[in-house]
Amino acid sequence: MRLVQVLIFGTLFSLLGSATALAQRFAYIDSEYILGEMPEYAAAQSELDVLAERWSKELSEKRKEVDRMYRAYKAEQVLLTEKMRKEREEEISKKEKEIEEMQRKRFGFEGELFLKQKELIKPIQDKIYEAVQKYARDKGYDIIFDRAGEFTMLYANSRLDKSDEVLEAMGVAKKTNRSTGNAGTPSSPTTRPKPGSK
Repeated sequence: MRLVQVLIFGTLFSLLGSATALAQRFAYIDSEYILGEMPEYAAAQSELDVLAERWSKELSEKRKEVDRMYRAYKAEQVLLTEKMRKEREEEISKKEKEIEEMQRKRFGFEGELFLKQKELIKPIQDKIYEAVQKYARDKGYDIIFDRAGEFTMLYANSRLDKSDEVLEAMGVAKKTNRSTGNAGTPSSPTTRPKPGSK
């Protein structure tokens, strides 16, 4: 991973040093900030939170039921025949497996919450992507980085941040008042809360 980052930075700096790269126009956006400003993202996040909370409560109730079954079994264990003990243990084991399956189905990789998130969030991400593409073409930018992505920006001049212009191009009214002067800003820890965080 470290080697890949070194190679990426080495390639980037060699490109920036070449005459052709100097002619290129660079800018960046902050997709987390843009998402945080979009009412449809807040609505989607709220819908996902409600769904996750409802499913978590269902799982919690099922766990309580298994706990009650186990406590009742332990209290009555000495009075039960071997056959009855085995039946109760199998019943408890079956319920535990049902809970594991339900948790995997609801919250696992490609589970219902993952698919719902994809259904609600992907159109919003596509809208941002299309707006960035159009903005780059209209304004003549060759490369637009995403400050919130995997690529690490060690230094970013805030005048190159085009997030507000992308919001404007999408017709989204800003909720946050950001100042974008000419001062450079370090790119990693931001003071803005991430969308969805409380």
